Amino acid sequence: QVQLVESGGGLAQAGGSLRLSCVVSGSIVSIGFMAWHRQAPGKQRELVATITQDASTIYADSVRGRFTISRDNAKNTMYLQMNSLKPEDTAVYYCNADVASGSTAYWYKYWGQGSQVTVSS
Repeated sequence: QVQLVESGGGLAQAGGSLRLSCVVSGSIVSIGFMAWHRQAPGKQRELVATITQDASTIYADSVRGRFTISRDNAKNTMYLQMNSLKPEDTAVYYCNADVASGSTAYWYKYWGQGSQVTVSS
């Protein structure tokens, strides 16, 4: 069984910073592509940033230059450093990861439970 657990969300003022973490645990053989998504109230879930196993990254236009995605493969952990936060960044942030697990090393996409980020103006 594989689990993704996010932490680090909370309340920040506009212009402030927060760092999200996503820890992958379980019978892990390998972790491939990882990403952060977010969903604001009344809106569809949107992609925020992605990172490959060799740390190549892609960002949504709305966060490029403000957010930084990274990963520590030794710790099975992904991060999202969020700077210069804006009220429109308010959302539930979800991590996901492609993980090969178990004796068969079967690849499957897993999701975390979500972490609330609220930015006040």
